[in-house]
Amino acid sequence: MTDAPVIEMKGIGKRFPGVVALEDVSFACRRGEVHALVGENGAGKSTLIKILSGVYRPDDGEVWIDGRPVAFRHPVEAIAAGISVIYQEFSLLPERTVTQNIFLGREITRNWMLDSAAMCAQTRRVLDMFGAGRRIDPDALVADLDVASQQMVEIAKAISLDAKVLVMDEPTAALNEAECRELFETVDALRAHGTAVIYITHRMREVTRLADRVTVLKDGEIAARFETLPEPSAIVHAMVGRDISDFYAPFATADELGKPVLSVLGGSNDALHDIAFELRAGEILGFAGIQGAGRVALAMAIFGARPFESGTMTLAGDSVRFTHPRQAIRAGIGLLPGDRKGEGLVLMQSVRDNGMLTPRAFGNLFSSHRKTAFTDLAGMDRLLDQMEVKAASYDQDIRFLSGGNQQKAIVARWLALKPKVLIFIEPTRGIDVNAKSGIYRLMRDLAKEGAGIIMISSDLPEIIGAADRILAMRGGRIVAEHPSGASETAIMLDATGEQEAAV
Repeated sequence: MTDAPVIEMKGIGKRFPGVVALEDVSFACRRGEVHALVGENGAGKSTLIKILSGVYRPDDGEVWIDGRPVAFRHPVEAIAAGISVIYQEFSLLPERTVTQNIFLGREITRNWMLDSAAMCAQTRRVLDMFGAGRRIDPDALVADLDVASQQMVEIAKAISLDAKVLVMDEPTAALNEAECRELFETVDALRAHGTAVIYITHRMREVTRLADRVTVLKDGEIAARFETLPEPSAIVHAMVGRDISDFYAPFATADELGKPVLSVLGGSNDALHDIAFELRAGEILGFAGIQGAGRVALAMAIFGARPFESGTMTLAGDSVRFTHPRQAIRAGIGLLPGDRKGEGLVLMQSVRDNGMLTPRAFGNLFSSHRKTAFTDLAGMDRLLDQMEVKAASYDQDIRFLSGGNQQKAIVARWLALKPKVLIFIEPTRGIDVNAKSGIYRLMRDLAKEGAGIIMISSDLPEIIGAADRILAMRGGRIVAEHPSGASETAIMLDATGEQEAAV
């Protein structure tokens, strides 16, 4: 790492009608440095990055690259200057291949013809840089990839530009533990290569693992700068004014747990083998495992989207067998998908309309929304109020809400159906630290009201912090049970099979 900044933003100010988004913000990143930029949603991080990448022009201040002032009029100019951004929301074309997406707008030609072989070879080389080449085919359609693989393609696309500055906005939001480790190794390699990395995340363990320096934004201003890596609690205090230990609600006590509300015995299909567990009323049950362990497949089986082919399932004492999600919904099971925007929301409809829609057609789980299951407008507004959904109006398009408020609106939808069991898949993906705490406490409140909560997350610390029990999965099987507060090491040894290998 050198002392000279490759990019420097001096006194940046940006205003929108009625809103001061940034006020006198200065930020720099050196070659070979990972500079973490953190803050709650709405703190100004995205606006600052959009100014750096040429999406917005600042009202005040200057951007310097390699010691010279620049004034980008278009993102293409920023890319040409060596600024590459991986945005949290995917910018891929689903009906194009991985290779076509990576080389979009800069295709390689030979004798006036597209050189597909050369582009495919380079795509494979970039994917291999961080271990994704083993499972992502350069000729595969992006639409056929899961969320984690699509995120890997976004990273590969940015890396392929050989940028001076690489901005990563929540890059691990869709990745499991193993993929996160691969990403961290890639960031280390980029740092060693001299690339300046601006790393935006809500996960403190990523900051402590990767960052050389930390800058905290709050309400459009610099709240704190840390020239050396501090304790996570210091960063959290600068962001939200309270300690990280306050984020999780207390675990359920023995007398708060009721009778089993859901039980599965011998549940199997093409992805699951001999699944057996009980979920009690008032309990948050966490499922941990690496990508492909079977956690999401289990959720889909319980929800009837990918039914069990054998075994038995009991819901509130009654034997049930679901072959379609409609049956599960009517019986009292709700599910919040991991891809909130792609599968759980109709972004161009209002907050209220989204709360009143129950998915009926499940081509891609939540690919279509046709059936209005709740017609009491005032009742829905009361539920949205109960969830403390922050919006200018419930008539506002839900796409304008923060991730945490979008998640709360989906919960309100299910509360209208009075579920016995709620399944949360990646409940805090893309949600800031303060909003995460609200989601954890919401889950605990739902459990206290008698619901059984299933929590599936790739963020192992949140599973440990929020779940009353943790079941580790591997290869479509439940392989171990851990109590609340178990260690990451113990869970991952079971989830990866390394425990058995060591015996």
